[in-house]
Amino acid sequence: MAETGVRDRHDAIHHEIRQRICLLDYPPGEKLSEAELAAEFGISRTPLRRVLARLEDEGLVQSQHGVGTFVTNADLGELEQVYRLRVELVELTGRLDPVPPDAAYLARFDDLIGQSHRIMASGTPRAFTQFDMLVFQTLLDLTANEPLRAVQERLYYQTKRIWLTSAMAAQLDLSDEFRIFHHELEAIRLALQAGDLDAVAHIQRAHISMSFNRLLNRSGRPEATRAT
Repeated sequence: MAETGVRDRHDAIHHEIRQRICLLDYPPGEKLSEAELAAEFGISRTPLRRVLARLEDEGLVQSQHGVGTFVTNADLGELEQVYRLRVELVELTGRLDPVPPDAAYLARFDDLIGQSHRIMASGTPRAFTQFDMLVFQTLLDLTANEPLRAVQERLYYQTKRIWLTSAMAAQLDLSDEFRIFHHELEAIRLALQAGDLDAVAHIQRAHISMSFNRLLNRSGRPEATRAT
């Protein structure tokens, strides 16, 4: 039981630092202070280094021997292949160990749609990014395939900073982005109500593909992938 509690604590710290990186609280290139983080979370440096090693394995930080641990860059060109892989993998959630939505899950999703309404009215890039993370984790619960969940989570958080960076640089039409996402959520809700998880996966695939292509267009690069 004690071991489980420690693991949960470390998972929570990992989640918090990952959130800060994805929300650009720790921007690319920033050096993370082990001493400050250990003091903040009330742990020694040894378990903190395990958390940082996990983040490094996920591509979010990089450790330089004798120098420190730094937040990595999130470059659209470097992560183009990651986006392509996300497009293909998401369809598997409707096929590998699918978890049919029950009434509680549908209620959770209805709450997300309510939050989406509020974001369309007065959202910020940061609020939208936080909301997108919540939607991602909710949709991830539609598969019980742990290896698939782990890979999708890893790839999602590798690319998450790209959208927020572009939005903060005024390269995206936020009202259009919010509106498109809201309509996609409504389409997913209809598919969930029908119990059609393949349709849910196809909608997610289209969302990732079109979102990536909008980023490419804003950066002046040709479109690299399209949903089919």
